[in-house]
Amino acid sequence: MGKGYRSGRLGEEIKKIISSMLLREIKDPKLLESMVSVSAVEVTNDGSYATVYISVLGTGKGGFATDEEKEEIIQAFGRAKGLIKREIGKNIKLRHIPELIFKIDNSMEYGIKMSSLIDGLGIDSYRSDEEEYAAGSLETSEIDDIMKDL
Repeated sequence: MGKGYRSGRLGEEIKKIISSMLLREIKDPKLLESMVSVSAVEVTNDGSYATVYISVLGTGKGGFATDEEKEEIIQAFGRAKGLIKREIGKNIKLRHIPELIFKIDNSMEYGIKMSSLIDGLGIDSYRSDEEEYAAGSLETSEIDDIMKDL
């Protein structure tokens, strides 16, 4: 019954271990230049692979890392893979330690881009019309006009 939750729990434990290692043990200069954090870890159902998603804030446009910085960070995690796997083996009792796959998490950049696109549309008048209706300041004909637009 609890089998479906095992990969999620394992992913969270791996995330905690890697995050603490970033603070204390991993001293790679590429990882110290940028602000790097582990945003998520997805483990396959059989526990053989763990995909580690890395969020990076750097010196590029808008405070985000450039593609070159992201590639260097992935390479730095690749160099530290053995150390990370050894620490996972010490802290979690597993028969087989999952093979780690590091990927950059671009969700923050994507979210900011989508937010700016939505802000650029200028669709904030619906909320203000709704608030005016709640306050009772809209006429019935204005309400009918708004409803036709929807």
